[in-house]
Amino acid sequence: QVQLVESGGGLVQAGDSLRLSCAASGLTFSRNTMAWFRQAPGKEREFVGGISWFGSRTDFADSVKGRFTISRDNAKNTVYLQMNSLKPEDTAIYYCAARPGAQLVVTALDYDYWGQGTQVTVST
Repeated sequence: QVQLVESGGGLVQAGDSLRLSCAASGLTFSRNTMAWFRQAPGKEREFVGGISWFGSRTDFADSVKGRFTISRDNAKNTVYLQMNSLKPEDTAIYYCAARPGAQLVVTALDYDYWGQGTQVTVST
């Protein structure tokens, strides 16, 4: 049974940083492309960032480029999202997702496995 468990969310002020973690089990982690999505109230789930099998390629939404980074530790079956210079518009539930295969894609429907999400709230 595949499990993705996010952690690290919380309430912060604008300009602060947070690091989200996603611990995976039940899958061959190193053979999965990993990504982070987010969903704000009343909005659709959107791609935030993704990372290929061994971290050789990353991709980010324009709204977070230059502020967020993504990394993975295949020995720990964990992917991280470092979020810096947080803005109120970053407030959302952040979800970790996994997709078997090497192709880094940005569409939620292309990801097979999902975590339960972790809330990030950025106050002014």
